Amino acid sequence: MPRITKVYTRTGDDGTTALGGGQRLPKDAPRIEAYGAVDELNSALGAALAQGVADELGRRLATVQNGLFHLGSDLCILEEDKATLPVPRIEERHVRELEEWIDELGADLPALENFILPGGSRGAARLHVARTVCRRAERRVVTLAREERVGEWTVRYLNRLSDLLFVAARYENHHRGVGDVLWDSRA
Repeated sequence: MPRITKVYTRTGDDGTTALGGGQRLPKDAPRIEAYGAVDELNSALGAALAQGVADELGRRLATVQNGLFHLGSDLCILEEDKATLPVPRIEERHVRELEEWIDELGADLPALENFILPGGSRGAARLHVARTVCRRAERRVVTLAREERVGEWTVRYLNRLSDLLFVAARYENHHRGVGDVLWDSRA
């Protein structure tokens, strides 16, 4: 466990930041953008949890928040450095777990017969925000992956997580007795 004794270091005052392997990159480099978006997603999930969601969702989303720290560590270490700097990574088991949760949470939901708009209950609305932040994080990682190697499961994890957050928002609405907000294509 890292021991943080001082929050500020002044080393980033020049517009760079350090990766886990010690390399310094501009703060707007694609790799920094990618794990910054993952951090933003984690904060969005924290806001959803603080808003209050069904206990079943809360337990699973707390696990997801820890998984997002795995993803952040996976992204802040270059692939070529991982042999000498072992860090938590996103693995196939993480993706499979999300798929299981999607199936379990979706089992009792009414079938979708229309597109839905973000909204409904407060918790569901926050989960929809987290879903869109997740999609942004996924786009940032895809951009990074075009330039550099990334962990094998990172894009898949974010893709599946956005699906989970969509189902979670619907689950939260259903749990609260609030209907999904349907898109009116004639509005």
